[in-house]
Amino acid sequence: MANEARPLVKCSVSNCHYWGEQNFCHADMIMIEIDRHADMKLNEEYGAEAYTDNHQDSADKSSETCCLTFKPKA
Repeated sequence: MANEARPLVKCSVSNCHYWGEQNFCHADMIMIEIDRHADMKLNEEYGAEAYTDNHQDSADKSSETCCLTFKPKA
């Protein structure tokens, strides 16, 4: 597996240790978990007001994201 190319993963949690240029994740491995947004109908378009109730681009712990690999920047 060491010779396989890693998939490109974009992330919006800007305060993660692994967050890099153009929102690309630089972690060697990523663990994803289902979060409270799993039932959102993202194939439908709405105005921004539909998603503003608690939207944020930073997190304090991995349980606030759907990525268990999340580690806050030091």
